[in-house]
This record gives sequence, C-alpha cells and structure tokens, in this order.
Amino acid sequence: MTYRIVQWTTGNVGKRSVRAITANPTLELVGCFAWSPAKVGRDVGELCGIEPLGVKATNDVEALLALKPDCVVYNPMFPDVDELVRILGAGVNVVGTAGFITGHCLGAGRDRLTEACELGGSTIFGSGINPGFTQLLAIVSAGLCERVDKIAVVEAIDTTIYNSPATEIPMGFGYPIDRPDLGAITEKGSGVFADAVFVIADALGAELDDVRCEAEYAKTTEDLHLPGAWTIAKGCVAGIDVRWKGIVGDSDVIELRGRWRKGQSLDPDWELDMGYTIEVQGQPTIKTTLQFCPPPDFQGETLDDFIMLGLTVAAMPAITAIPAVVAAPPGIASYNDLPLVLPRGVLRPHSH
Repeated sequence: MTYRIVQWTTGNVGKRSVRAITANPTLELVGCFAWSPAKVGRDVGELCGIEPLGVKATNDVEALLALKPDCVVYNPMFPDVDELVRILGAGVNVVGTAGFITGHCLGAGRDRLTEACELGGSTIFGSGINPGFTQLLAIVSAGLCERVDKIAVVEAIDTTIYNSPATEIPMGFGYPIDRPDLGAITEKGSGVFADAVFVIADALGAELDDVRCEAEYAKTTEDLHLPGAWTIAKGCVAGIDVRWKGIVGDSDVIELRGRWRKGQSLDPDWELDMGYTIEVQGQPTIKTTLQFCPPPDFQGETLDDFIMLGLTVAAMPAITAIPAVVAAPPGIASYNDLPLVLPRGVLRPHSH
C-alpha cells in the first residue's frame, strides 16, 4: 500500500521529513502546507534543497484537505490546536514531532483534539523531539527487568551551531540568568517532556502522584554570537539543565533530562557526555548510550550537513509510525497504543 502524505511546514525538521517521504516507495507526497507567505507557490523540493518534486507549497488548507491524504506529517515546533482540530475533524490522520506526544500539556486543547478525532474517525500520534524516540527505547529496556526502580533519560547536546532561536528562546536561552520567571519560561517551553513522562508511566502501569519540572542554568561570560545573527548577551542564559520528574510517593521513578549548552564561555562550564543515555535502574539495571554518526558514504562539507543527521533522527519516528497510525482506531495514540512501528521502505536498494 502507498500512503498519500501532506507535509505540514518545511522548517528544519520538515525539510528532513520531505526528503524521507520522497525517498520512501511506500509514501507519496501529494501536498505541502507553507507557513511563510514567501514559500507559497514554490516547489517543495526546491524549498528543501533537493530536486524539484512537482508539488507546490500552499497555505490553502481546504485545498490540502481536498486531496484526501491518508496522513499529515506535522512538524511545527509548537502545536496549533485550531489547525490540528481542522485536520483531524476532516478525517485526516496526523503524525507529528516536537511539542506534541499525548497533548497533556495543552490543557483543554487536548479535549478538543479528542473530539476532532471522534468526529473525523482520525488518529494523531506525536513522537516529540525531546526526548522523542528515547521514550520507546526506555520502555523496551524496562521490559528486560524483573523489577524497575527508576527510568532516567538524558539528552546532552552542544547546540552552538544549531540555528533555531525561535525554538530555543522559548526554552529559556538568551534571557538574563537572574530573571525571576526564568523557571516558568523553561517549564512552559519544555512542557512536552511531561507528556513523555506520562507515556512511560502508562507503560509501567504506574499512577503518578506528581510531575515536576526543575531547571538549572549557566550564563555566558561574554557576548555570544550565534548562527542566524542571534546574539546571547553577556550574563544571559547559554546553558540549560532541565529535569522533568514523575513522582510516586516521595520517590522519583521517572526522570527525563535535557542538558544543553552553547559556546565556550559558559559559567559554570558544564561538561557534556554528548548524545543520549537511557538507564533503567532495577533488577538488572539496563544502561544504553546512543550517539549518531555519519554513514560511510557521507558527503557532508558544512556544519549544517552534520546538523541534518540529528534532524533526521527527529523526523523519522513519526514517519515510521504512519502505517500503524493510519490503521489505529480514532483518538490520541502513543507508542503504548500502537504495534511495534516498523521501518518499512527505508532499506537501501541492493542489486541481487
């Protein structure tokens, strides 16, 4: 079966989604939503740095829904509930990244999404970016243990060369380190972590007494000039260490942590074990570390080429889930609700 796909936005992750969709013989790109007026009418392939695809980007939502796609690949950093209600209510399934996993952090917006799914007979699945796919690996790892005491996931990344102030400022980067409401800013910006805590708790069959966000910060000791003409002024936040904790009784049973830094003038000067660490503490303790490396035939020449590897990892869990989501009953689906998502259509062709 070939699935008809509409791509929703062509930002950093969206560009990688388009590449993956067009390279996969089980998927057909039939349309693309353009958030920026400057992209309307342009070929999607050209917007994503590949050959022309014969598909024009548009901001005409009704025209995209009229294409009767099987699924929308939704890649904005933060979900727009009105947008998603419109898509789901029209009977179109959605797989997304970034700020959506279960919708718990959307408050009343989650109920609106559930109602739209019921109306349209559609399903929405969110992989998230942070921590994204790691929640699935944590759940699989916990299945090897006869007793689980705690699940801890750490993402440690130096984001100096990542050009996306629109997604990092909401996390707390760039604000004066003594700003009184800095913690509240980070809690709101990283709220998708709470969704992931709930997914892991649900997999464990655990009822949480509380979910808490804690954060620590580091400042830059000199003006930090970053890609995209973005400057973090001296004394402002250039390092964030945020922890989302699922609490049972007086114990942290789940901890999802993002530890990010920028530049070489950080105070305190955090050292990072770059990559992802997943640790299931119990009997036995299972520890997994993940790092992403270029393929043997990698032709990257710029820093942006290397950043694209990480963006591919962000894009792919949602795309891989498309067949399972299309087949799923209506509603909000997490990894706990889907069968094992299978990487169909990605094996590189080889001659026999």
